[in-house]
Amino acid sequence: MRKLIYYIATSIDGFIGDPDTGDGAFFVPLSLGDFQEFMFREFPDTLPTAAREAVGLADAPLTRFDTVVQGRRSNQVAYDMGIPSPYAHLRQYVASRTLTEYPDPSVELIGNDLVEKVRELKAEDSKLDIYLCGGADIAGQLVEEIDELIVKTYPVLVGSGIPMASAGFALRHYELTSCRSFGNGVILSTYRKVR
Repeated sequence: MRKLIYYIATSIDGFIGDPDTGDGAFFVPLSLGDFQEFMFREFPDTLPTAAREAVGLADAPLTRFDTVVQGRRSNQVAYDMGIPSPYAHLRQYVASRTLTEYPDPSVELIGNDLVEKVRELKAEDSKLDIYLCGGADIAGQLVEEIDELIVKTYPVLVGSGIPMASAGFALRHYELTSCRSFGNGVILSTYRKVR
């Protein structure tokens, strides 16, 4: 069975976006140097298609993910920039309780059956995993289905904002499987769910 992996950027204090706009762009200037090189090499599937093209990875084979699931608000960022299919190199799903249709046929909407749909995706016969691409609400809805967390902790303290997951309080145990620091102060930690 393949895994649902929540791959997310966060501040030291655990926030993934501005509390007013939801924007996590404050992380972008810190994504340079040896960290950027590592991410392009190890996680090229997580780059939006336009970014893959811009850095010469347009034809790079998929190595880790073949499917992306994202919330409507996360998807809205690209949509507002005129990019209705931000991850065209992956099979794309957008979770929304309000949208009934989507302008790009390569993006499939998931309504109220999000958990069931993710379970179906996880049960597929594939060597590649499923990329959970933010945000807090969708991560909260899928918290029991998240098999692995890959957390990029940036060396900033923001004080408040959107948390990594909006889920009810409960202890959910994960084990640290790897941790690496980079010259720009970013720490990349991977956690596996303890069954």
